[in-house]
Amino acid sequence: MIPAHRANPAASAIAGRSIRVLGIDPAVAGQTGYGVVEFRGASATAICFGAWKLPARADFASRLSEIHRLISATIQEFAADALAVEDVFAALNIRTALKLAEMRGVVLLAAAQARVPAYSYSPREVKAAIAGYGNASKRQMQQMVSSLLSFKVYPEPADAADALAVALCHAQLSRARERIAAATSPAARTRLRTGAAAVRVQITS
Repeated sequence: MIPAHRANPAASAIAGRSIRVLGIDPAVAGQTGYGVVEFRGASATAICFGAWKLPARADFASRLSEIHRLISATIQEFAADALAVEDVFAALNIRTALKLAEMRGVVLLAAAQARVPAYSYSPREVKAAIAGYGNASKRQMQQMVSSLLSFKVYPEPADAADALAVALCHAQLSRARERIAAATSPAARTRLRTGAAAVRVQITS
């Protein structure tokens, strides 16, 4: 198992309300990347990231159980407010896609048991949100994640960078949804009608 990188041990002591998102990049045979990112407004700080590589000789059921345990422990240790996980890649073969879906299932189960909301994003959504390009390479994603989190070097391994990207994607899309909801709320529509009426009064007076 690759040791975690605690990017900013003092971040939890920063005053003010913040939200922590645990990003997960699940894998069937390789490493499952993870990253905890703390958001305060538009500011993002990496708290911890790394990758879990389980023994290849372990049967798949044992690996599922261990990933569930690790996710649950990480949620609890870092007090995650939300979990974001990468969705199943459509181009995978059926056998791999089914196993990856099972892996995602235990991730979502761990979140549900911890009463933490979970969100799924496709690889293309993550790449488009972070790099502005749905077919960005892993190196390009590492570069953008480094820039957004003010890293001096690229986060390693690439699986951890992908997990951090999933967390960043969730924050960006959540803010966009909140802005849309605020703009289309009854109160916003009332303000718009009131403002338009005031403009008409000024024009006709």
